[in-house]
Amino acid sequence: LVRPWAGEVRFKGAPLPADPRAAIDAGLIQVPEGRHIFPNLTVRENLLLGGYRRGAANRDQNLARALEVFPRLGERLGQKAGTMSGGEQQMLAIGRGLMAEPELLILDEPSLGLSPLLVEEMFALIRRLNGEGLTILLVEQNVHLTLEIADRGFVMENGAVTLEGTAERILSDPELQKSYLGV
Repeated sequence: LVRPWAGEVRFKGAPLPADPRAAIDAGLIQVPEGRHIFPNLTVRENLLLGGYRRGAANRDQNLARALEVFPRLGERLGQKAGTMSGGEQQMLAIGRGLMAEPELLILDEPSLGLSPLLVEEMFALIRRLNGEGLTILLVEQNVHLTLEIADRGFVMENGAVTLEGTAERILSDPELQKSYLGV
């Protein structure tokens, strides 16, 4: 939403205009930190809103896909989203993102506020979606779990990239182990 003062954003080799609609149209779909569901709307209404701009032509198939990925949402289609648990709301937020047929799904802190068991389930789901061919950009503070499922990683400190490379290389970096993993 902030206009760039220098440089450009490129996606799939082409410049991306500094307009949120252009990002959506290109298939960059973000699931923001903190879920940002619509609490007074039903689960179904929240999901359908995910495909209002992109994916509308395949709405029924996309809805079926989101419910296949998250069967629990299918049990709650008529329920107000704000009455669901944090884990269910996170499922809804990701399901809403899937409704837009992402080319790149950007997940910002998907494990935030989840129990350890739900964190494991969330990472298994991310691994599954990626294994099915969906490209995912994962912004996450749980460094170890993230790098276990990632192909590449970037470590940022104070807005600057301080380490980058294959996930395997970063996991084995002694500085990272000392700073982030407590090894």
